[in-house]
Amino acid sequence: MFRKITFLFTVFLFTTSLYASSLIHHRITVEIDPVNQTLNAVDEITIPASFFKPVLKFLLNSNLEITCETPGVALKLEEQDVKPENIGMDREDYSLISEISQKKYSIHFDENTGEDVTVKLRFKGKIHYPIKQLGAEYARGFSVSPGIIDERGIYLAGSTQWIPMFDNEHITFELTTILPETWSVVSQGTRTSDKIENGKRIISWNSPEPMEEVYLIAAEFHEYHMSAGATDVMAFLRTPDETLANKYLETTAQYLEMYRKLVGLYPFSKFALVENFWETGYGMPSFTLLGEQIIRFPFILHSSYPHELLHNYWGNSVYVDFKTGNWCEGLTAYMADQLIAEQRGQGDEYRRTTLQKFTDYVTPSNDFPLKEFISRYDAPSEAIGYGKTMMVFNMLREKVGDELFIRGFQKFYRDNKFKTASFDDIRIAFESVTGENLNLFFDQWINRKGAPALNLSDVYVNQAADRYNLQFTLKQVQDDDAFVLDVPIAVYFENKVELKQFEITSKEQSYEMVFSEHPLMIQVDPQFNVFRKLHYNEIPPSLSKIFGSEKLLILLPSKADEFSMNYYKGLADTWSMDATKNIEVKFDNELTELPADVSTWIFGKDNVFTQIISDAVKDYDAELTEDFVRFGKTSFEADKNSYIVSVRHPKNPDAVLVMLSSDNKNAAEGLARKLPHYGKYSYLVFEGDEPANIAKGEWDAVNSPLSAKIKMVDGTEAKEISSVLSRRKALASLEPLFSSERMMQAVEYLASEELAGRAPGTEGIDKAANYIAEQFKTAGLLPGADDESYFQTWEEVVDGEGNKAAVKNIIGIIPGTNPDMKDESVIVSAHYDHIGLGWPGANKQNIGKIHFGADDNASGVAVMLELAHLLGKTLKPQRTIIFVAFTSEESGLLGSKYYVKNMKRFPAKKVIGVLNFDTVGRLGKNKLFVLNSSSAQEWRFIFMGTSYVTGIEAEMVTQDLDASDQRSFIEIGVPGVQFFTAPHEDYHKPTDTSDKIDADGLVKVATFGRESVLYLADREEPLTFKGEIKTGEKKSQTTGTRSVTTGSMPDFTYPGEGVRIADLSSDSPAAKAGLKKGDVIIKLGSYDVKNLSSYSEALKNFNPGDVVDLIYLRDGNENKTLIELIER
Repeated sequence: MFRKITFLFTVFLFTTSLYASSLIHHRITVEIDPVNQTLNAVDEITIPASFFKPVLKFLLNSNLEITCETPGVALKLEEQDVKPENIGMDREDYSLISEISQKKYSIHFDENTGEDVTVKLRFKGKIHYPIKQLGAEYARGFSVSPGIIDERGIYLAGSTQWIPMFDNEHITFELTTILPETWSVVSQGTRTSDKIENGKRIISWNSPEPMEEVYLIAAEFHEYHMSAGATDVMAFLRTPDETLANKYLETTAQYLEMYRKLVGLYPFSKFALVENFWETGYGMPSFTLLGEQIIRFPFILHSSYPHELLHNYWGNSVYVDFKTGNWCEGLTAYMADQLIAEQRGQGDEYRRTTLQKFTDYVTPSNDFPLKEFISRYDAPSEAIGYGKTMMVFNMLREKVGDELFIRGFQKFYRDNKFKTASFDDIRIAFESVTGENLNLFFDQWINRKGAPALNLSDVYVNQAADRYNLQFTLKQVQDDDAFVLDVPIAVYFENKVELKQFEITSKEQSYEMVFSEHPLMIQVDPQFNVFRKLHYNEIPPSLSKIFGSEKLLILLPSKADEFSMNYYKGLADTWSMDATKNIEVKFDNELTELPADVSTWIFGKDNVFTQIISDAVKDYDAELTEDFVRFGKTSFEADKNSYIVSVRHPKNPDAVLVMLSSDNKNAAEGLARKLPHYGKYSYLVFEGDEPANIAKGEWDAVNSPLSAKIKMVDGTEAKEISSVLSRRKALASLEPLFSSERMMQAVEYLASEELAGRAPGTEGIDKAANYIAEQFKTAGLLPGADDESYFQTWEEVVDGEGNKAAVKNIIGIIPGTNPDMKDESVIVSAHYDHIGLGWPGANKQNIGKIHFGADDNASGVAVMLELAHLLGKTLKPQRTIIFVAFTSEESGLLGSKYYVKNMKRFPAKKVIGVLNFDTVGRLGKNKLFVLNSSSAQEWRFIFMGTSYVTGIEAEMVTQDLDASDQRSFIEIGVPGVQFFTAPHEDYHKPTDTSDKIDADGLVKVATFGRESVLYLADREEPLTFKGEIKTGEKKSQTTGTRSVTTGSMPDFTYPGEGVRIADLSSDSPAAKAGLKKGDVIIKLGSYDVKNLSSYSEALKNFNPGDVVDLIYLRDGNENKTLIELIER
């Protein structure tokens, strides 16, 4: 092992020395005065013999005075006011650096010794270019300065021209800075020294790798760091924030490891997050410079941040040959943005959006080939240079397969690290690993502009003996000549899908496939893997279509009351002020039908033309009613929210109809301002005056011309298709912070025969309590009970006979660090008891059997313990985090009620919020339910942000449920939620076993929970409680235990009155009674069903075998049936 390491280190030194011997080397010492905005520098420049000329010329910022201190070398001014060039990879800011004035100098040597020569130049002056906003076409809120020295911070780069730059591409350098004692500096390479002398801080950086420029970033930073293998991971923040820093450090380590496996060894010794004093989004070699707002956007960690990190491979160590086209941005987008989407199961949608941008923005007049792309400057150039390039690499992957695709880019990286490379170098690397000639592929996509457009036709099946012959025709319908394409074709059968590639080389080709069973449907490029222009039916209707229309109509509701009319008129007036568009405003009663030649806004749910929208959304599993709107499984009350819905114009598929309904006049201004920024979405829901977005989404594409259902041979319609096309496995995976193995070990122990169902008062639950306490201790949690142990102990009823025994909550804490907040707390909880051999609440036939309680709630305890292990030893939260394993939850939330009444060290009234994990072990492909999310105004927004950051979808359940221990806190005015992964048939049965737990799902729940914990721990303001505080003693859950079921699964997200059926099996009592998915139960026997809580209470009044009247709503109509209830 030692010999191997020594060899690698020797190779690194040898490679570095090769760079140094062939490149100009700068040894810079610079003292900077932030107050006076000046620098004073000495640059000892070593010029290699291979580069030596009797006269060498360089450029320098005109604000700097320069002298030469080397005998025998003459310095002359050659030219003033030289036009600048934007040095470096990111060339987007050229228009704003043109204000820099440069001078061209020459140095003259007396003799040529044939050896390296060193020249010492001294220069000084003021650098302070104002920060300016980038052009509107960027729409990113970024600003730019080519260089600035200021009391707020320092930014010097190649664009500043602050050191002498000669006429060659790359340099190496050593940089020593002298600054005020409290200041720190970041540059490329490795920090070699950091010391204080005579009240000054002196820091040195060494960059032996070839660089295009020298960065000097300085401010009064607070520094954080950790090691990620051989790489130092660092964060330089302008204000102290250890929690934020640790998020970035941990995330950096994750992505560094992923890219090490995907591409190769990270090219630098460090990667640093550096906070800038204005909004930027820069990726430099070995660090990224992000604005103070940007780094605090939670979604940045898994969007822009890994994109900038990956630029250390593509662009900052393998350089771009801009003369032959910028391949770097598309490749980085593919291996960062697209890859992250693919990891989250959203890769198909990401590629569709990419193709949609090209379809919407690129025309024959603004199109160009990839060989001409340098940088983006508007939407079409981005759609080409980023989007098309990304799709070309996706097609290359599809062509050669994942393994060779990875090997190809690994070779490209090895062969071109710290060199300038082109598309042709990518081709050469791939030809080397595949053995294929890829000239045609690269020539077509790099040198030719335009895009193919596809059409499917002439689909039919005929039967020959026991074989089915599927025939179809593919056409390229673009005006240009045919492209050579590999097109994926998916053929669906009743229970499987086959995916095959077909080559098309002409404008029209016919194909035949033979199968042993009848195919039911065919789709062309169903996962958007081919670069092409999309048909309008492949693009969901969205707001961008109406905002992009030059001509549009706004229809006001003539029947609206005065209040609503004023609101809608105000919104129409605001949009009508846009002089670039032809906008006509009319009342709905002025028309008998919608004009076909214009996209139309339909204002108000009482608009005459609203029914067109209502009918159209049924294609997308959505529903508009007088009382609520539903998108998928999520519903919203119509009179409390503003909602916007877009559909295809029924008379013109190239146009859209967009309905806007709101009863909040204060939301008008905000909607007018915000809606244009939501262009990609098909529907939106906003809440409040601001208004705040609480839901958004894109419709699925329907009626695509590249999809066809296939009639049976006898002419009948195709059977129902239950098969689903599997998503492609992501090219690489991000190692989770959490251990699924450790969580499963916890589940398996807690749900083992040894613990016999963890009933209070038994040996099994005592073993569970000791296990949890030991895990808290190992995780680094401090004892949290009032007696400074881990146990809060008292006596409680533990069986149906009224016997009492000692029970205990287990409490561990991470102390808060903010003196003003440390007495406040965040509770992370899970109950660890279950019903043992059947008390309370088991089916009679199961009494006496072990009820293992793997999902309920060994799963929740396992997630809580994993959070403790991750956070316990490193987190320094502002307020205290309390981890509590509650006992006796099953017998009426007794453990959490005792905590609320008796905890003295951390009183329950000072809890900011409760995050309770109960029954979280069966997530699968479903959304995570968040119960009691109406207990605080902010929960919805917190969890929307958490979903965005983690990619884990959540459903807000706003009904007031008595589901678990969070309820004990809500009753005293403390906001609380429960994370829950949906009901199942094993609830309170011996069949709730550990083999049914979704280990990967536990990781997702823990990931979601971690973001929530970190947010609450450092949030400055308390949450706004919106629940109902308990004023009297409530009937215990142990009275009137529910023993029957209808056999249907309720929709937890339904906000209306009653209980909507989300699903039911064909042999369930509900199905036998004629109920269907979507029906709303409103009465059971003599009991009104207002919500889930009253539904549960009603069922407690019946016994197995009872036949009762059930009243339900279907499509708004009331119906009545008889149902025979069965044992739960």
